[in-house]
Amino acid sequence: MWTSPVDDVALAELLPRIAGFGFDAVELPIEQPGDWDPRRTRDLLAELGLTAAGVCAVTPPGRDLVDAPPAVVEATVAYLKGCVDSAAAVGAPTVGGPVYASVGRTWRMTPAARAACYAEFRRALAPVADHAAAHGVSIGVEALNRYETSVVNTIDQAVELIDGLPPNVGLMIDTYHMNIEEADPYAAVAAAGAHIKHVQVSGTDRGAPGADHLDWPRFLAALVTTGYRGAICIESFTPENETIATAASIWRPLAASPDRLALDGLTYLRQALRSVPGPPPVGRPGAGGDHQ
Repeated sequence: MWTSPVDDVALAELLPRIAGFGFDAVELPIEQPGDWDPRRTRDLLAELGLTAAGVCAVTPPGRDLVDAPPAVVEATVAYLKGCVDSAAAVGAPTVGGPVYASVGRTWRMTPAARAACYAEFRRALAPVADHAAAHGVSIGVEALNRYETSVVNTIDQAVELIDGLPPNVGLMIDTYHMNIEEADPYAAVAAAGAHIKHVQVSGTDRGAPGADHLDWPRFLAALVTTGYRGAICIESFTPENETIATAASIWRPLAASPDRLALDGLTYLRQALRSVPGPPPVGRPGAGGDHQ
């Protein structure tokens, strides 16, 4: 949301600010291995009273597990195992992302070709899943919208994709993509059900949740009904970094500032979650307030 790459310098500046806003947890992307030191990050999070909600795998061109040369698949497996190691080191429960193919790759597939692609994915991810299980980490596979991938666009496809993989492999759901691809995003949450490992949210325009047309109380109620009790993380992107803005099609500012987007989203989600029957308490005791 704020900067790219996310490295030790960026975390030292951003994490105290995020904690001061009253957030409970953060997502930590790994654009390139070694961008940030897991032990240093773990200690900083503990000092600030934050937890690592998850490690986000980043899949630029050349990170693919399907329809790719063996050397590319091997390198991608090694990258994902490194993400698992970093997640375990900082105490993050999940590595999530579109781990099947690089963002932006699209090609037409017949039903038979899609079935073969999914089988290829399962074979390639299996050693990553085993490595993750040995470290107590889950893998959350993310469906993306049709403009960013042709491999997995819907929750139903994602459930099919992971069928047969170990139980530590599940789904990372993202309301932005669901708003585009799901005829009924609330029913899709129910279909994801016990497969949900991690949740990303944003407004339907990639801005702050609540300043858009999604029925957030209905979405949150559906999510609570699944039994999910993990983090709900706001995902957006800075328009100031050319590579990130181009990859995410961010052609204009989505808020007055990234801080404003984060704070408005935090305030709205906490208010909305309080209206949902049966959710767990939200917010850290003594955190920097709900900014209401």
